[in-house]
Amino acid sequence: MNPQTGKPTLRSGYSPATIAHNLSVVHGFYAFHMHFGRGPVLNPVPENRARRAALSHRSPIESRAQHRRGRLRPKVPVRQPRALPDEQWDVLFEQMKCARDRALLSCYVTSGARASELLGVQLGDIDWQKGQLWVISKGTRARQPVPVSPEALAYLAAYLDESGLPEMAVPIWRTRRGESRPLTYWAARRIIQRADEKLGMNWTLHDLRHTAATRLARDPELTLVEVQTILRHAHITTTSLYTVVGLEDLVDKLAEHYSRPVQPVAWPTQYAADDIQAVFGAGK
Repeated sequence: MNPQTGKPTLRSGYSPATIAHNLSVVHGFYAFHMHFGRGPVLNPVPENRARRAALSHRSPIESRAQHRRGRLRPKVPVRQPRALPDEQWDVLFEQMKCARDRALLSCYVTSGARASELLGVQLGDIDWQKGQLWVISKGTRARQPVPVSPEALAYLAAYLDESGLPEMAVPIWRTRRGESRPLTYWAARRIIQRADEKLGMNWTLHDLRHTAATRLARDPELTLVEVQTILRHAHITTTSLYTVVGLEDLVDKLAEHYSRPVQPVAWPTQYAADDIQAVFGAGK
């Protein structure tokens, strides 16, 4: 565990979630070709019949039935989304030394857009008047708007003023060294990694989406359905994950709780002292 962020460090090898995902892909590949009479007679990835029976004809309002894992399937732990605390976000943002990086992080943490979606924004996708960007959604491939804060638009304007306006058909996020090229996901990921190395943290680019989602979900002026619309989640159950309060979020409240003196037990005056002692015993 990273002592500052509380996030586990990456281990060597593939994670259980990656292994389970790859097994599902390979199973689907062979199942598709077996339907047309091609490939082996038996699927090399064993099918989990217990899971299929538990999920078949299940109503969405019913609780998910328990089932055994199939062979070769690892146990995938349930991971809660991790958001940057405000003080760590301020420290991380201070490490951004150029207008492009400040604009990029501001747009990420206020729009909640996915990494690949925001990197594809072009000049014609910026709506300065309404304060929103148009992105190509990762799942549906539809062109959808995402909101951004006025502060993020100000950083974006400063970046475009410094680097110059790009052509209409190319992404606005460009490399700063060598020939001007579109900023790739791995280059944007490296921006966060360099700051993490200096600060001793392990935040990732996708944690910025978690941060935006957590801030929106915990805003009392926004309903959960409104947050779902902003984040473009297909199911509201995914949005509800960001309403879970972790123990690290309660540090200040717990410190106040422990510092308060213990209040003596007081009983209403209408109860007789003998009755209270008979029910709760001496010293209660």
